[in-house]
Amino acid sequence: MLIEHLKKTDDRALTKWEHYFQVYERELGRFRKKPISFLEIGVFKGGSIPMWKDHFAEGSTLTFIDIDPACKEFEIEGTNVRIGNQADPDFLAALIEEFGSFDVILDDGSHICAHQITSFQNLWPHLRNLGLYMVEDCHTSYWPGYGGGFRNEASFIEFSKRLVDRMHSWYTDQDALFSFDEIAKEMNSVRFYDSIVAIEKLQQKEPPVSLYSENGRTEASRNSLKIRGRTSIFTGKDGA
Repeated sequence: MLIEHLKKTDDRALTKWEHYFQVYERELGRFRKKPISFLEIGVFKGGSIPMWKDHFAEGSTLTFIDIDPACKEFEIEGTNVRIGNQADPDFLAALIEEFGSFDVILDDGSHICAHQITSFQNLWPHLRNLGLYMVEDCHTSYWPGYGGGFRNEASFIEFSKRLVDRMHSWYTDQDALFSFDEIAKEMNSVRFYDSIVAIEKLQQKEPPVSLYSENGRTEASRNSLKIRGRTSIFTGKDGA
């Protein structure tokens, strides 16, 4: 288990909320079976670098970025540390040019909401199919000093809530107010944990299909996505 790594740390410190390790096991366990390309935003004292190297399969490409030039000294064999600003699109573009797309992206960087959003917007297109984008320490979305605050539309939590809407835009019944968003074709889930948002990519070329089965015969249809002005079949039957 990842939390066992805490017994093996050295002077390269790391700090994590205890419950994060349960989330890591749930979300990242499936990526251990074969080499992957992994990116972590934020190096701090370098303690997570050996942790992730031990966790993922041998041969994985492990990349770490930080704005502090001193973090370059934490680079170890089999890892790559690059210095730059996570909110700089040019730096992120250069990162993609060097390393290509990623299977897992973990944002543990500045925790500033605007930076988290910028990183996601620039890196999400370069997340591989079936990949995972995780942003941790999202409690800063409730701190004005980090660009957040309760129900502040500029916070990463509120941005993530809107991702849920965008993922469901296949089913819009209010085209002028809520139109279809192309991201629905490749966003499989948005999962909220305490202080962590995990966003999974599943590239889809076709809209969802509704299956109707009776007497062993199954029909597939997308007609329900085209209907507007829907009303519940239970209207008038349930007291509404």
